[in-house]
Amino acid sequence: MTSVLGSPPASGTSTGSRQPSPVVMLVVATLGFAVNFWAWALISPLGPMFRDTGSLGELSESDVALLVAVPVLVGSLGRIVAGALTDRHGGRLMFPVISAVTIVPVLFIAFVALDSYALLLVGGFFLGIAGTVFAVGVPFVNAWFPPERRGLAIGVFGAGMGGTAISALTTVTLFTEVGRQAPFLITAVVLAAYAVLAWLVLRDAPGRVVPTTSLISRLNANARLPITWQASVLYAVAFGGYVAFSVYLPAYLKTAHDLTAADAANRMAGFVVVAVLMRPVGGWLSDKFGAIPVLAFSYGAIVVGAAVSAGTLPLEGVGTAAFLLMAAALGCGSGATFALIAKVTDPSRVGGVTGLVGAAGGLGGFVPPLVMGFVYGRTESYAIGLWLLAATAALTLALTLTIVRRTALEQEPR
Repeated sequence: MTSVLGSPPASGTSTGSRQPSPVVMLVVATLGFAVNFWAWALISPLGPMFRDTGSLGELSESDVALLVAVPVLVGSLGRIVAGALTDRHGGRLMFPVISAVTIVPVLFIAFVALDSYALLLVGGFFLGIAGTVFAVGVPFVNAWFPPERRGLAIGVFGAGMGGTAISALTTVTLFTEVGRQAPFLITAVVLAAYAVLAWLVLRDAPGRVVPTTSLISRLNANARLPITWQASVLYAVAFGGYVAFSVYLPAYLKTAHDLTAADAANRMAGFVVVAVLMRPVGGWLSDKFGAIPVLAFSYGAIVVGAAVSAGTLPLEGVGTAAFLLMAAALGCGSGATFALIAKVTDPSRVGGVTGLVGAAGGLGGFVPPLVMGFVYGRTESYAIGLWLLAATAALTLALTLTIVRRTALEQEPR
């Protein structure tokens, strides 16, 4: 793996007599991403169950959509600050801090909020902190690898989003068969263990440039970069689509295809696994062929998959294939987006740009579940929502082949 990912960037300072391995830094950072995303997605698999059992009162489809979307919103907006703080303080500090702070809302939900919809919304709000860890990991990993290997490295780190699959596979089973607090207590223990591991093992890359300007001025400067808003659109569709499906797919499958909560969660986990595996592939392909062709292929595939899924075809055969095609395309497009950012953005600004782009991606995941729930509540059909996804992906494909392509050609180092 070391030979594939290459050597670390030339160092200007040393953190000790023996420089840490970039691959070790990547592995530990990816583990932290997975653990925090596991925590971030704890409420999603339980949403349909709360509605069906009536344990929180009578919940509508929109109520469930809001419940699972709140952590996504907070985790998205919080990435703006987390990315800027990482540029300033480094991932070595931010990884353990975010992991430790996330333990508080996890335990709050376990012991205080499980019988109250309002308190679950409060717990979900603070659970969103876990979602900000993405904006910590991208600049941290980016600094450890040379430009020609950053697409693959950041793609490997991005595979940590598979933490949502851990939640999908374990939360409902633990909740129903072991005890209501079980999934939350286990996650809290894992978060605590990771916080200790990260503090002991992680080190910021040698020669990391620490910005000296204020947080506000850095955010303003990063927001003015053309690549920031362009990548925000790309990521809002690619990662936003992934997040939207990962949090809402159990409810969709249960309602549209009459699956049990456990079966729906398992199928959602399969969707997540495909997307996760394709994210580093997207980064690797971008290193070899350029990010623009990879992005164009991804959005084209999303158009096809969403259009087919709008017909609510049986899951046996074409229906499942369409969702897996979208999963692969969403994962690949997510990896390619940050491969593009890594190649055209100054390393000292990657954290700030990542925070803004990551926020857009999370917001892209916040809106669709609300739209799907709203549309279904009035039409008893998900077709309109899926056609909107297809149209959005088609517009993003056009943006990629025109404006984004021009920006990449102008800014990518020769």
